[in-house]
Amino acid sequence: MTIVDDDVAIYRRHADELTRYATVLVGPADAPDVVTDAVLAAFRTPGWRDVANPRAYLFRAVLHRAQSVRRSDARRTTRERRAAIVEPARDREPSVDAHRALAALSPQQRAVVFLTYWEDLTPAQVADLLDVGEGSVRKQLARARETLRSVLS
Repeated sequence: MTIVDDDVAIYRRHADELTRYATVLVGPADAPDVVTDAVLAAFRTPGWRDVANPRAYLFRAVLHRAQSVRRSDARRTTRERRAAIVEPARDREPSVDAHRALAALSPQQRAVVFLTYWEDLTPAQVADLLDVGEGSVRKQLARARETLRSVLS
Protein backbone atom coordinates (compact mmCIF):
# COMPACT_ATOMS: atom_id res chain seq x y z
CA MET A 1 0.00 0.00 0.00
CA THR A 2 1.29 3.44 -0.88
CA ILE A 3 1.28 6.47 1.37
CA VAL A 4 -0.87 9.19 -0.17
CA ASP A 5 -1.17 12.94 0.40
CA ASP A 6 -4.08 12.42 2.82
CA ASP A 7 -1.82 10.25 4.99
CA VAL A 8 0.89 12.91 5.01
CA ALA A 9 -1.68 15.51 6.07
CA ILE A 10 -2.96 13.26 8.86
CA TYR A 11 0.61 12.67 10.05
CA ARG A 12 1.44 16.38 10.05
CA ARG A 13 -1.77 17.20 11.91
CA HIS A 14 -1.06 14.73 14.75
CA ALA A 15 2.75 14.33 14.80
CA ASP A 16 3.43 16.75 17.65
CA GLU A 17 0.83 15.34 20.01
CA LEU A 18 1.79 11.76 19.14
CA THR A 19 5.43 12.56 19.88
CA ARG A 20 4.54 14.13 23.25
CA TYR A 21 2.46 11.04 24.03
CA ALA A 22 5.27 8.67 23.01
CA THR A 23 7.75 10.69 25.08
CA VAL A 24 5.77 9.88 28.21
CA LEU A 25 5.57 6.22 27.23
CA VAL A 26 9.19 5.54 26.21
CA GLY A 27 11.20 8.69 26.90
CA PRO A 28 12.47 11.47 24.67
CA ALA A 29 15.23 9.45 23.00
CA ASP A 30 12.92 6.77 21.56
CA ALA A 31 9.71 8.78 21.08
CA PRO A 32 10.27 9.96 17.48
CA ASP A 33 11.19 6.44 16.34
CA VAL A 34 8.16 4.96 18.09
CA VAL A 35 5.86 7.47 16.40
CA THR A 36 7.41 6.93 12.99
CA ASP A 37 7.24 3.13 13.26
CA ALA A 38 3.67 3.20 14.56
CA VAL A 39 2.39 5.65 11.95
CA LEU A 40 4.02 3.83 9.03
CA ALA A 41 2.64 0.51 10.28
CA ALA A 42 -0.82 2.06 10.59
CA PHE A 43 -0.65 3.45 7.06
CA ARG A 44 0.33 0.01 5.74
CA THR A 45 -2.58 -1.72 7.47
CA PRO A 46 -5.09 -2.97 4.87
CA GLY A 47 -8.03 -1.43 6.72
CA TRP A 48 -6.44 2.02 7.15
CA ARG A 49 -8.69 3.62 4.52
CA ASP A 50 -11.76 2.47 6.49
CA VAL A 51 -10.66 3.87 9.87
CA ALA A 52 -13.35 6.17 11.23
CA ASN A 53 -11.14 8.01 13.74
CA PRO A 54 -7.54 8.20 12.45
CA ARG A 55 -6.32 10.17 15.49
CA ALA A 56 -7.53 7.53 17.94
CA TYR A 57 -6.15 4.77 15.74
CA LEU A 58 -2.73 6.43 15.68
CA PHE A 59 -2.73 6.93 19.46
CA ARG A 60 -3.44 3.21 19.91
CA ALA A 61 -0.75 2.33 17.36
CA VAL A 62 1.79 4.43 19.28
CA LEU A 63 0.77 2.75 22.55
CA HIS A 64 1.21 -0.73 21.04
CA ARG A 65 4.58 0.18 19.51
CA ALA A 66 5.71 1.69 22.82
CA GLN A 67 4.77 -1.52 24.62
CA SER A 68 6.80 -3.49 22.12
CA VAL A 69 9.82 -1.22 22.59
CA ARG A 70 9.54 -1.46 26.39
CA ARG A 71 9.40 -5.28 26.24
CA SER A 72 12.42 -5.34 23.95
CA ASP A 73 14.32 -2.95 26.23
CA ALA A 74 13.44 -5.07 29.27
CA ARG A 75 14.76 -8.22 27.58
CA ARG A 76 17.97 -6.43 26.58
CA THR A 77 18.45 -5.03 30.08
CA THR A 78 17.99 -8.49 31.58
CA ARG A 79 20.61 -9.93 29.24
CA GLU A 80 23.01 -7.09 30.02
CA ARG A 81 22.55 -7.47 33.79
CA ARG A 82 23.30 -11.18 33.58
CA ALA A 83 26.50 -10.42 31.72
CA ALA A 84 27.61 -7.55 33.97
CA ILE A 85 29.68 -7.91 37.10
CA VAL A 86 27.61 -6.75 40.03
CA GLU A 87 29.30 -4.44 42.51
CA PRO A 88 28.17 -4.39 46.14
CA ALA A 89 25.55 -1.74 46.83
CA ARG A 90 26.66 1.35 48.71
CA ASP A 91 24.52 3.04 51.29
CA ARG A 92 22.90 6.03 49.63
CA GLU A 93 19.83 8.09 50.08
CA PRO A 94 17.17 7.07 47.61
CA SER A 95 16.53 9.69 44.98
CA VAL A 96 12.93 10.13 43.97
CA ASP A 97 12.25 11.69 40.60
CA ALA A 98 9.40 11.77 38.14
CA HIS A 99 11.11 9.55 35.57
CA ARG A 100 11.69 6.77 38.07
CA ALA A 101 8.16 7.08 39.42
CA LEU A 102 6.63 6.96 35.92
CA ALA A 103 8.88 4.04 34.97
CA ALA A 104 7.16 2.01 37.69
CA LEU A 105 3.89 2.28 35.77
CA SER A 106 2.77 -0.03 32.99
CA PRO A 107 2.55 1.52 29.51
CA GLN A 108 -1.25 1.57 29.77
CA GLN A 109 -1.11 3.35 33.12
CA ARG A 110 1.43 5.86 31.78
CA ALA A 111 -0.80 6.51 28.79
CA VAL A 112 -3.84 7.13 30.98
CA VAL A 113 -1.89 9.38 33.38
CA PHE A 114 -0.43 11.38 30.49
CA LEU A 115 -3.74 11.85 28.70
CA THR A 116 -5.57 12.69 31.93
CA TYR A 117 -3.11 15.08 33.55
CA TRP A 118 -0.96 16.48 30.74
CA GLU A 119 -3.52 16.56 27.94
CA ASP A 120 -6.35 17.37 30.41
CA LEU A 121 -8.77 14.82 28.96
CA THR A 122 -11.71 13.34 30.84
CA PRO A 123 -11.84 9.58 31.43
CA ALA A 124 -14.53 9.37 28.74
CA GLN A 125 -12.28 11.15 26.23
CA VAL A 126 -9.31 8.95 27.15
CA ALA A 127 -11.48 5.85 26.77
CA ASP A 128 -12.62 7.01 23.34
CA LEU A 129 -9.07 7.83 22.25
CA LEU A 130 -7.65 4.47 23.41
CA ASP A 131 -10.74 2.51 22.35
CA VAL A 132 -11.31 1.02 25.81
CA GLY A 133 -14.10 1.29 28.33
CA GLU A 134 -14.31 4.29 30.63
CA GLY A 135 -14.24 1.91 33.62
CA SER A 136 -10.96 0.51 32.36
CA VAL A 137 -9.51 4.01 32.18
CA ARG A 138 -10.64 4.78 35.74
CA LYS A 139 -9.21 1.46 36.97
CA GLN A 140 -5.83 2.07 35.27
CA LEU A 141 -5.74 5.60 36.68
CA ALA A 142 -6.47 4.33 40.20
CA ARG A 143 -3.77 1.68 39.91
CA ALA A 144 -1.31 4.27 38.60
CA ARG A 145 -2.03 6.59 41.53
CA GLU A 146 -1.53 3.69 43.97
CA THR A 147 1.80 2.78 42.36
CA LEU A 148 2.97 6.39 42.32
CA ARG A 149 2.03 6.75 46.00
CA SER A 150 4.11 3.72 46.93
CA VAL A 151 7.10 4.79 44.78
CA LEU A 152 7.06 8.37 46.01
CA SER A 153 6.59 7.63 49.73
